[in-house]
This record gives sequence, C-alpha cells and structure tokens, in this order.
Amino acid sequence: MLKQLQRKDGFIFNAVKTFKLVKEEENKIKVLYPSDSAKVEFDKISGEFFNHFRSKVHNHAIVVEYQRDVENLKIEVVTKRKIFEKFIEKNPLLKDLDDLMKFDLT
Repeated sequence: MLKQLQRKDGFIFNAVKTFKLVKEEENKIKVLYPSDSAKVEFDKISGEFFNHFRSKVHNHAIVVEYQRDVENLKIEVVTKRKIFEKFIEKNPLLKDLDDLMKFDLT
C-alpha cells in the first residue's frame, strides 16, 4: 500500500514514512508520529491504511493509539557550510583553500 501511496501522493508518503508502529499488546498498536503536520497528513489515509493492515494480519480487533515521538523530533538541517566543515575535519587543507578562495557556502 505504501508503494501505491508513493506513486499516487508523494507529499503524504513523505510525511508518513517517518511514522513508527509499536505493538503494545495483542490488540493494541501505538503509532509514533514526528510532528502534528505529519499526523494531519496521515489522518487523510489512516482509515484506508489500517483497514489494509487489519486484513493483512487477520485481526480486525486492533486498537490504534497515537503518540508524538519526542525522541526523533530533532531534525538537523544540513547546510552547505556544515557539509564543508565536516570535510575540513577530514582534510584540514580545505580550510586553507577556503581562506584563499573565499568560497560562498550560503
């Protein structure tokens, strides 16, 4: 179903792919979501998704509980400057080259 969603609506797929499903009890699943906006996008397809899921596992008594995933909340934005600084750690001569050439890494 996720492959179909990826082809049909890439925006919702990108929001949903970071979700985690955790089995709490025999008939209880906890859905960990990274942000409220991702949950709003997931709510658009959640009925279809869980109907498909319940039929795949042959258990229609599954209860779904939502919880915000605070552990994976931090998403680091990698800029060109940060990438360059990582390269400087590996090769310090790049710092001298940057001083000489005055690279624009904005």
